[in-house]
Amino acid sequence: MNLNSSVKELSIVVPVYNEAANVADVHAQILDVVSKLNKTFEIIFIDDASQDNTIAQLKQLSPVSIVCLQEHYGQSCAMDAGIKEARGEIIITLDGDGQNDPADIPLLLGKINEGYDIVCGWRHKRYDPLSKRFVAQGAALLRKIIVKDGVHDAGCTLRAYQKRCFNGIDLYGGLHRMIPAIFRWRGFKMTEIKVRHHPRLRGRSKYGWQRIIEGFCNMVYIWFWRRNPTQTIYAGRKVGYVVKNVIRISGDSLSMDPQP
Repeated sequence: MNLNSSVKELSIVVPVYNEAANVADVHAQILDVVSKLNKTFEIIFIDDASQDNTIAQLKQLSPVSIVCLQEHYGQSCAMDAGIKEARGEIIITLDGDGQNDPADIPLLLGKINEGYDIVCGWRHKRYDPLSKRFVAQGAALLRKIIVKDGVHDAGCTLRAYQKRCFNGIDLYGGLHRMIPAIFRWRGFKMTEIKVRHHPRLRGRSKYGWQRIIEGFCNMVYIWFWRRNPTQTIYAGRKVGYVVKNVIRISGDSLSMDPQP
């Protein structure tokens, strides 16, 4: 297996922020799975300007490609950077907190081999706090009404994609949760499968009320985009402006200015 070839069959993309305690275990689990697939692969970690020693921990891993963002832009931008860096024909994305299970990667690839362009993971049995699950259920109901993405779990990062699906796509400001809706409307063949989910054992969840506002604004953006595709840049800037200023009022900061 040639890990140094320019084009890979598989790219594993893992965005992380302050996950120093988890990245080594996540990398080991990924490597154990993909090494048995008889495919050329790369493992890409994107550090979203972590404030702990995540980068130091990543530099001890091998094989690995590390993308370092200079500012904390959020998970969507980190994922976008990793996808653009990826050389694989198939891209697998998953979280770096240890809650997604890399052992499910072969299941995703099995569906890709059946001819699907996108395979979404569905955490049918979640090990999250009750408050987080309650918000997720409310968001799922809104998505069903507003964006109609056709999936049970748009917040699950564990997914497989044909890389060509991302041609002309830029992710920012939480739009990674809207990927199923965007790709469905672009005509790609999509399915979902049940995947495992584990409790967070180390580190702190990055989930906060800001994501609720961000998610709702993105639903509005996607609703607008579907009806006015030529005005997506304008709509995206308006959504980014609203979310950024609401969060600024709370005393927090979040960089999510959409780029055309």
